[in-house]
Amino acid sequence: MNNVKNVFSIKDLENLSGIKAHTIRIWEKRYDILQPMRTDTNIRLYDLASLQKLLNITLLHDYGYKISKIATYPQDKIPSLVREIISSKTAKSHAISAFKMAMMNFDQELFFNTYNWLITDKSFKEVFHEVFIPLMNELGLLWQSDTITPAHEHFISYLIKQKLLVNTEKLQLLKQTKLDKVFVLSLPMNEIHELGLMYLHYEILLHGYKAIYLGESMPIENLKDLKKHFNSIVFISYFTVQPERDSVNEYVAKMTEELIDDTTELWLTGRLVEFIKKEGLSEKISIFDSISEIVAKI
Repeated sequence: MNNVKNVFSIKDLENLSGIKAHTIRIWEKRYDILQPMRTDTNIRLYDLASLQKLLNITLLHDYGYKISKIATYPQDKIPSLVREIISSKTAKSHAISAFKMAMMNFDQELFFNTYNWLITDKSFKEVFHEVFIPLMNELGLLWQSDTITPAHEHFISYLIKQKLLVNTEKLQLLKQTKLDKVFVLSLPMNEIHELGLMYLHYEILLHGYKAIYLGESMPIENLKDLKKHFNSIVFISYFTVQPERDSVNEYVAKMTEELIDDTTELWLTGRLVEFIKKEGLSEKISIFDSISEIVAKI
């Protein structure tokens, strides 16, 4: 049985579009912009076409079009207007909406068309910072609110990973220009969210450094082996769901004991670093609230 979500509540539409459910109801009542289905108990339900229409209306509304005017347009004029007004100013919001629709429809073609359109005017770095990072931040909230399923998240994450791998490989073919340190990137045991770490790998190579990417579920004792091969190592780890909140300080203490000496540093980021106690932390450990902060320090 196909359990993929393709019918949405008004709360789902609010989460995906950023338009409050109360406002959506008013737009429906006054302007008939959407025609929801109704359950036997009169609960509104919406299909993918309604979601697409609302995302387009949201972009037009943000661009200054009055909802009363939008409501008078024929069905085919709204997407046509969206295409006409897309510019560098609106590219970010349009692309994020397009990627959301690609995700909801499991539509690889729409993902690649949107990406190729963005990359004609922007560098991969700009696309990742301006579009992919905000998109992934939104997806985390959408997943937590049950607006999207894990299948949706895995689908879009894999496509973004593909783009990261292609662009990272191009840099791996170039000669290193900075030799004063080596970066070793890994995730804790049972941590599988690696998009952020993969992007840091790209940035480190872009800056001319040697980077060793070890990926997910790497035991600390195995990281220690790298010290036999390289001097001046910066270990980077990304805490999204592991280690668990209650054991994060114990984990950092173990990393400090096993990895930190005069020739090494430890850089940590991710959702769970806010629970790391800063008091008494080794001066060789740096905590970052965002990918951008790490990039600025590389």
